Amino acid sequence: MSRGRLLRLVIAFGFAQGAVSMARPAVSYRALSLGADERAIGVIAGVYALLPLFAAVPLGRRTDRGSSYAETRLFFGTERPAGGPDVTDKRFMAFVDREVAPRFPEGLTVQDGRGQWRDASGTIRRERSYELVLLHPASEAKARDPHIERIRSAYERAFGQESVLRLDERTRADF
Repeated sequence: MSRGRLLRLVIAFGFAQGAVSMARPAVSYRALSLGADERAIGVIAGVYALLPLFAAVPLGRRTDRGSSYAETRLFFGTERPAGGPDVTDKRFMAFVDREVAPRFPEGLTVQDGRGQWRDASGTIRRERSYELVLLHPASEAKARDPHIERIRSAYERAFGQESVLRLDERTRADF
């Protein structure tokens, strides 16, 4: 929605609210002159209080920015539990190029991190890690799920990992 259109909509709602604010006492006084009791006046006041609510919800939906997206974040450890050299930047980016980019050609984000986790034997481990952020339309979430699971499995196999943490959230995105 353009700024000009939004401004016109807000001004129109402002005038409508002003008209309602002026009409409310007039209607209440008219109802009293016709013999309305306290309950009837309360119902009239309540109805006028609901009008802005019914206008605000659709207006809020129209001004909501962006579209509905699913955000998946995967966390990859770099130490190998069974031994062997840590996963280097070069090896991780080669993995991303081979396993992730073909499945998510629209784009992705890789961030460096430091993590802590408890391994299968109960030992607390700290290690350098990578966070991979994938963003895709919410309507495609179910279809993208097998691709994400293949990425997790491929990393676990390639680098001898016990697991790859996955977080999924619904969000809004505007490009």
